[in-house]
Amino acid sequence: MQTNALDRARAIARPTREEMLARSFSVQKFWDQNKNLFTEAWKEWEDSKGLTSALDSSLYAPELRAAVEQAWADPTTEAAVKDLWEEVFPGVYKAQFFDPERLNILRDYLENVADAQIPLRPPYGISLNRGGAMLDERSEGHLAAPNFQSFYRGLMASYMRPISRLLFPDVVGHDTQTFGFSIQWQADADTSLRAHTDASSVTLNINLNLPGEDFSGSGVRFFDQKTRQVSELTFAPGTALIHHGSVAHESMPITKGSRSNLVLWLYGDQGQLPRLGGAQAKVDPQQRWSVPTAKSDGFAPF
Repeated sequence: MQTNALDRARAIARPTREEMLARSFSVQKFWDQNKNLFTEAWKEWEDSKGLTSALDSSLYAPELRAAVEQAWADPTTEAAVKDLWEEVFPGVYKAQFFDPERLNILRDYLENVADAQIPLRPPYGISLNRGGAMLDERSEGHLAAPNFQSFYRGLMASYMRPISRLLFPDVVGHDTQTFGFSIQWQADADTSLRAHTDASSVTLNINLNLPGEDFSGSGVRFFDQKTRQVSELTFAPGTALIHHGSVAHESMPITKGSRSNLVLWLYGDQGQLPRLGGAQAKVDPQQRWSVPTAKSDGFAPF
């Protein structure tokens, strides 16, 4: 007999893969009816595994962490943050985001999540496999573990949003809402994602592969609509690519091994995005290094 939320969540009858892919009404009802149960189960799971303080700021790359912390203390020093990002394709920037030497902590946490046996809603249309999950609380069936949610919210508010404003000034005002999911490309499962744009103002794609955890293929190909330039980029463990959601891109087929990623979005209330080619308002450093007062509007792109 199940007496706690964790046992009840693990024993619950789940929708089939086909029902999830079809996004049937019964699947939505399943997540809605069990939201509180799963939230409590994730808390119990995190407590039982001793993971209540596993994720913290020490996971960030030291140079980036130091520059970001200094910018929050004194926004006029923000140039040190911008200097860490290299433009590797028109409108696409790359930087070391997580510390490769500590990345195993986050990966171990996510591996434990995959083995938790608590229902998780995968990112529809992207990857329905062991490694895919929704991360933001606006998404039904999301990863509701308290320590993870604290880390996720800090990443979005303290790192992604001000960095996005620094590199792409036009997103200010279209960056109040957050969204995120994890994916895992596997050579014998979901292997690629066709060319597309994102329903985001800004997309941050972070490679979670560990040093020495090699794979073949699976580069990210970007397309420049103005110049017709095409470039396939790869990124090392713990590095990130950031770009406007309007930049067309695709994930190339993975042919060997696996690739793990976090994909994070910012957009405005009710999915509002900056107008392409629109004028960029002048934003001072104090505004960039601030947290919007807008609450979550509950809107989820998928």
